[in-house]
Amino acid sequence: MKLFTEIPEIGLRPLEKRDIPDLARCANNPRIAHFVRDRFPSPYTEQDAITFLELQLKEGRPEQMAITDQDRLIGMMGAIPQTDVYRLSAEFGYWVSEDYWGKGIATAAARVFTPWLFDQTDLIRVYARVFAFNPASRRVLEKSGFIYEGLCRDAVIKEGKIHDEYYYALLKKDQHED
Repeated sequence: MKLFTEIPEIGLRPLEKRDIPDLARCANNPRIAHFVRDRFPSPYTEQDAITFLELQLKEGRPEQMAITDQDRLIGMMGAIPQTDVYRLSAEFGYWVSEDYWGKGIATAAARVFTPWLFDQTDLIRVYARVFAFNPASRRVLEKSGFIYEGLCRDAVIKEGKIHDEYYYALLKKDQHED
């Protein structure tokens, strides 16, 4: 199964074992780690890529996909389904190799990933949290149809500094409004 974007050669597909070297190479970048949660390893080794892939395969996580250029991994996009009273929601996240920044790839991927996610699951809400110092990620979400829901002041600590965090969400019913 592969999802195709509006950008030729850029798509999304499930992770495969052959992605391990590309995942390690692309993710091993402190500039990517700067914009994601601390649980994202930095440096990012091939063993980290193996561990991540094994976890995805073990848990059967189809909502974690490789962003690809000519079918070669250049980033990741996924959603983490929530539990309990939040079980119809998922947290959305993504990263793209620095070589591909500023080319609209994350936006193009999100525009096909979120409708697919809503069609394949019972989710009604996908949300994302963005560090205040990451305006590029805010633009990705806004261009992908996510709605700004609010600002949480002093919500995160990253690299020893306290930062605000922006909240965005996309509802299943938003996908069908014209």
